Amino acid sequence: MDQATILSQTSAAPDSPKRKVTLRPRNAATLIIIDRTGRQPKFLMGKRHEGLAFMPGKFVFPGGRIEPGDRRMSVAGALSSRADDALAKRVPRASHSLGRALALAAIRETSEETGLFLGTTDYGPPETTPEGSWSAFKELGVMPDLEALHLVARAITPPGRPRRFDTRFFTIDRKAVVAEQPGIVTPTSELVELAWVSFAEARELDLPRITRVVLDELEVHIAGGFAPYLPIPFFYDRNGKNVREVL
Repeated sequence: MDQATILSQTSAAPDSPKRKVTLRPRNAATLIIIDRTGRQPKFLMGKRHEGLAFMPGKFVFPGGRIEPGDRRMSVAGALSSRADDALAKRVPRASHSLGRALALAAIRETSEETGLFLGTTDYGPPETTPEGSWSAFKELGVMPDLEALHLVARAITPPGRPRRFDTRFFTIDRKAVVAEQPGIVTPTSELVELAWVSFAEARELDLPRITRVVLDELEVHIAGGFAPYLPIPFFYDRNGKNVREVL
Protein backbone atom coordinates (compact mmCIF):
# COMPACT_ATOMS: atom_id res chain seq x y z
CA MET A 1 0.00 0.00 0.00
CA ASP A 2 1.49 3.37 -1.00
CA GLN A 3 1.62 6.51 1.14
CA ALA A 4 -1.18 8.28 -0.74
CA THR A 5 -3.55 5.38 -0.13
CA ILE A 6 -2.65 5.29 3.55
CA LEU A 7 -3.26 9.04 3.91
CA SER A 8 -6.60 8.88 2.12
CA GLN A 9 -7.81 6.04 4.32
CA THR A 10 -6.68 7.86 7.46
CA SER A 11 -8.52 11.07 6.54
CA ALA A 12 -11.70 9.17 5.59
CA ALA A 13 -11.92 7.37 8.92
CA PRO A 14 -10.19 9.53 11.57
CA ASP A 15 -11.83 7.76 14.48
CA SER A 16 -11.01 4.23 13.36
CA PRO A 17 -8.28 2.47 15.41
CA LYS A 18 -4.87 2.27 13.79
CA ARG A 19 -3.85 -1.20 12.73
CA LYS A 20 -0.34 -2.28 13.66
CA VAL A 21 1.54 -3.69 10.71
CA THR A 22 3.59 -6.74 11.68
CA LEU A 23 6.64 -7.02 9.48
CA ARG A 24 7.56 -10.49 8.33
CA PRO A 25 11.11 -11.38 9.45
CA ARG A 26 13.62 -11.77 6.64
CA ASN A 27 16.07 -14.66 6.60
CA ALA A 28 19.48 -13.37 7.65
CA ALA A 29 22.80 -14.57 9.03
CA THR A 30 25.60 -13.22 11.20
CA LEU A 31 29.23 -14.31 11.45
CA ILE A 32 31.27 -14.23 14.65
CA ILE A 33 34.99 -14.40 13.82
CA ILE A 34 36.91 -15.72 16.83
CA ASP A 35 40.61 -15.16 17.51
CA ARG A 36 41.95 -17.74 19.98
CA THR A 37 45.67 -17.02 19.62
CA GLY A 38 45.86 -15.09 22.91
CA ARG A 39 45.19 -15.97 26.54
CA GLN A 40 41.49 -15.28 26.11
CA PRO A 41 39.33 -15.47 22.99
CA LYS A 42 38.47 -12.29 21.15
CA PHE A 43 35.94 -11.73 18.41
CA LEU A 44 35.24 -9.09 15.81
CA MET A 45 32.49 -6.53 16.33
CA GLY A 46 31.57 -3.44 14.35
CA LYS A 47 29.85 -0.19 15.29
CA ARG A 48 26.83 0.60 13.10
CA HIS A 49 26.46 4.04 11.57
CA GLU A 50 24.40 6.47 13.67
CA GLY A 51 22.18 7.31 10.70
CA LEU A 52 20.88 3.77 10.16
CA ALA A 53 17.22 3.03 10.92
CA PHE A 54 17.99 -0.36 12.48
CA MET A 55 20.19 -0.48 15.60
CA PRO A 56 21.99 2.85 14.97
CA GLY A 57 25.29 3.23 16.83
CA LYS A 58 25.18 -0.29 18.27
CA PHE A 59 28.09 -2.72 18.23
CA VAL A 60 27.14 -5.90 16.36
CA PHE A 61 28.60 -8.88 14.55
CA PRO A 62 28.77 -8.43 10.76
CA GLY A 63 25.88 -9.92 8.83
CA GLY A 64 22.70 -9.35 6.87
CA ARG A 65 19.91 -10.91 4.86
CA ILE A 66 20.10 -13.56 2.15
CA GLU A 67 20.51 -12.34 -1.43
CA PRO A 68 19.66 -14.40 -4.55
CA GLY A 69 23.33 -15.02 -5.41
CA ASP A 70 23.89 -16.75 -2.06
CA ARG A 71 21.87 -19.70 -3.35
CA ARG A 72 24.16 -20.15 -6.37
CA MET A 73 27.68 -19.51 -5.06
CA SER A 74 30.17 -22.40 -5.20
CA VAL A 75 31.68 -23.73 -1.97
CA ALA A 76 34.69 -25.80 -0.98
CA GLY A 77 33.10 -27.64 1.97
CA ALA A 78 29.64 -28.37 3.35
CA LEU A 79 28.01 -27.51 6.66
CA SER A 80 27.95 -30.15 9.35
CA SER A 81 24.83 -32.31 9.45
CA ARG A 82 24.11 -30.96 12.95
CA ALA A 83 24.06 -27.37 11.70
CA ASP A 84 22.13 -28.26 8.56
CA ASP A 85 19.43 -30.06 10.55
CA ALA A 86 19.11 -27.24 13.09
CA LEU A 87 18.82 -24.63 10.33
CA ALA A 88 15.85 -26.46 8.84
CA LYS A 89 13.93 -26.79 12.11
CA ARG A 90 10.98 -24.51 12.83
CA VAL A 91 11.06 -23.21 9.26
CA PRO A 92 7.81 -23.81 7.33
CA ARG A 93 8.46 -25.25 3.87
CA ALA A 94 12.22 -24.88 4.24
CA SER A 95 14.10 -25.53 1.02
CA HIS A 96 16.96 -28.03 1.04
CA SER A 97 19.36 -25.18 0.21
CA LEU A 98 18.32 -22.80 2.99
CA GLY A 99 21.15 -23.65 5.40
CA ARG A 100 23.77 -23.35 2.68
CA ALA A 101 22.37 -19.98 1.56
CA LEU A 102 22.34 -18.66 5.13
CA ALA A 103 25.96 -19.67 5.69
CA LEU A 104 27.02 -18.04 2.44
CA ALA A 105 25.08 -14.89 3.30
CA ALA A 106 27.06 -14.62 6.54
CA ILE A 107 30.36 -14.93 4.67
CA ARG A 108 29.38 -12.50 1.91
CA GLU A 109 28.01 -9.88 4.30
CA THR A 110 31.19 -10.09 6.36
CA SER A 111 33.30 -9.35 3.29
CA GLU A 112 31.05 -6.43 2.33
CA GLU A 113 31.07 -4.87 5.80
CA THR A 114 34.62 -5.58 6.99
CA GLY A 115 36.74 -6.35 3.92
CA LEU A 116 37.64 -9.78 5.37
CA PHE A 117 37.30 -12.78 3.04
CA LEU A 118 36.83 -16.17 4.66
CA GLY A 119 37.39 -19.53 3.05
CA THR A 120 40.30 -21.27 1.35
CA THR A 121 42.75 -20.54 -1.46
CA ASP A 122 43.82 -24.20 -1.77
CA TYR A 123 41.55 -24.91 -4.73
CA GLY A 124 42.02 -21.69 -6.65
CA PRO A 125 39.25 -19.22 -7.48
CA PRO A 126 35.66 -20.32 -8.21
CA GLU A 127 35.11 -20.81 -11.94
CA THR A 128 32.01 -18.64 -11.95
CA THR A 129 30.31 -16.40 -9.41
CA PRO A 130 26.90 -14.73 -9.18
CA GLU A 131 26.74 -11.05 -10.02
CA GLY A 132 27.60 -8.61 -7.26
CA SER A 133 29.87 -8.97 -4.26
CA TRP A 134 30.77 -12.62 -4.92
CA SER A 135 32.91 -11.52 -7.88
CA ALA A 136 35.49 -10.20 -5.39
CA PHE A 137 36.01 -13.77 -4.15
CA LYS A 138 36.95 -14.85 -7.67
CA GLU A 139 39.32 -11.90 -8.07
CA LEU A 140 41.07 -12.77 -4.79
CA GLY A 141 41.10 -16.53 -5.47
CA VAL A 142 38.95 -17.38 -2.43
CA MET A 143 36.45 -20.23 -2.19
CA PRO A 144 34.02 -20.08 0.75
CA ASP A 145 34.41 -23.10 3.03
CA LEU A 146 31.25 -23.90 4.99
CA GLU A 147 32.90 -26.80 6.82
CA ALA A 148 34.68 -24.27 9.04
CA LEU A 149 31.39 -22.78 10.32
CA HIS A 150 29.58 -23.57 13.57
CA LEU A 151 25.97 -22.62 14.30
CA VAL A 152 25.48 -21.29 17.84
CA ALA A 153 22.07 -19.56 17.89
CA ARG A 154 19.01 -18.29 16.05
CA ALA A 155 16.94 -15.23 16.93
CA ILE A 156 13.93 -13.39 15.49
CA THR A 157 13.64 -9.62 15.95
CA PRO A 158 10.58 -8.84 18.13
CA PRO A 159 7.51 -7.22 16.52
CA GLY A 160 7.32 -3.44 16.38
CA ARG A 161 10.86 -2.81 15.16
CA PRO A 162 11.63 -0.86 11.94
CA ARG A 163 13.33 -3.98 10.55
CA ARG A 164 12.78 -7.63 11.44
CA PHE A 165 15.17 -10.49 10.77
CA ASP A 166 15.21 -14.22 11.41
CA THR A 167 18.94 -14.35 12.10
CA ARG A 168 21.25 -17.36 12.41
CA PHE A 169 24.50 -16.81 14.31
CA PHE A 170 27.52 -18.66 12.93
CA THR A 171 31.08 -18.71 14.23
CA ILE A 172 34.38 -19.23 12.42
CA ASP A 173 38.02 -19.12 13.47
CA ARG A 174 40.10 -16.12 12.46
CA LYS A 175 42.47 -18.52 10.69
CA ALA A 176 39.81 -18.80 7.96
CA VAL A 177 40.49 -15.18 6.93
CA VAL A 178 42.59 -15.65 3.77
CA ALA A 179 42.33 -12.23 2.13
CA GLU A 180 41.56 -8.65 3.07
CA GLN A 181 40.29 -5.67 1.11
CA PRO A 182 41.25 -2.32 2.66
CA GLY A 183 39.12 0.80 2.78
CA ILE A 184 35.79 -0.90 3.47
CA VAL A 185 35.19 0.59 6.94
CA THR A 186 34.84 4.37 6.70
CA PRO A 187 32.95 7.14 8.56
CA THR A 188 30.13 6.82 5.99
CA SER A 189 29.91 3.01 5.68
CA GLU A 190 27.43 0.70 7.42
CA LEU A 191 30.07 -0.21 10.00
CA VAL A 192 32.15 2.83 10.95
CA GLU A 193 34.50 1.04 13.35
CA LEU A 194 35.84 -2.48 13.91
CA ALA A 195 37.21 -3.89 17.17
CA TRP A 196 38.57 -7.23 18.39
CA VAL A 197 37.14 -7.58 21.88
CA SER A 198 37.07 -10.08 24.74
CA PHE A 199 33.84 -11.10 26.45
CA ALA A 200 34.45 -8.58 29.24
CA GLU A 201 35.22 -5.80 26.75
CA ALA A 202 32.20 -6.62 24.61
CA ARG A 203 29.83 -6.40 27.56
CA GLU A 204 31.02 -2.83 28.18
CA LEU A 205 29.94 -1.76 24.67
CA ASP A 206 26.55 -0.45 23.54
CA LEU A 207 25.04 -3.76 22.41
CA PRO A 208 21.57 -4.83 21.27
CA ARG A 209 19.83 -7.00 23.86
CA ILE A 210 19.97 -10.12 21.69
CA THR A 211 23.71 -9.69 21.17
CA ARG A 212 24.24 -9.82 24.94
CA VAL A 213 22.15 -12.98 25.09
CA VAL A 214 24.09 -14.62 22.25
CA LEU A 215 27.39 -13.74 23.96
CA ASP A 216 26.36 -15.96 26.88
CA GLU A 217 25.63 -18.83 24.48
CA LEU A 218 28.89 -18.22 22.62
CA GLU A 219 30.85 -18.48 25.85
CA VAL A 220 29.32 -21.90 26.49
CA HIS A 221 30.15 -23.13 22.99
CA ILE A 222 33.75 -21.94 23.18
CA ALA A 223 34.24 -23.55 26.60
CA GLY A 224 32.75 -26.78 25.21
CA GLY A 225 34.96 -26.80 22.13
CA PHE A 226 31.91 -26.44 19.84
CA ALA A 227 30.95 -30.04 20.53
CA PRO A 228 27.99 -31.22 18.41
CA TYR A 229 25.90 -32.07 21.48
CA LEU A 230 25.84 -28.46 22.74
CA PRO A 231 22.40 -26.83 22.55
CA ILE A 232 21.60 -24.44 19.72
CA PRO A 233 19.05 -21.99 21.16
CA PHE A 234 16.26 -20.25 19.23
CA PHE A 235 15.12 -16.91 20.69
CA TYR A 236 11.83 -15.24 19.81
CA ASP A 237 8.90 -13.37 21.39
CA ARG A 238 5.55 -14.98 22.12
CA ASN A 239 2.76 -12.75 23.40
CA GLY A 240 5.29 -10.17 24.55
CA LYS A 241 7.45 -12.67 26.43
CA ASN A 242 10.98 -13.77 25.57
CA VAL A 243 11.20 -17.45 24.65
CA ARG A 244 14.30 -19.65 24.48
CA GLU A 245 13.81 -22.91 22.62
CA VAL A 246 16.46 -25.48 21.72
CA LEU A 247 16.73 -26.58 18.10
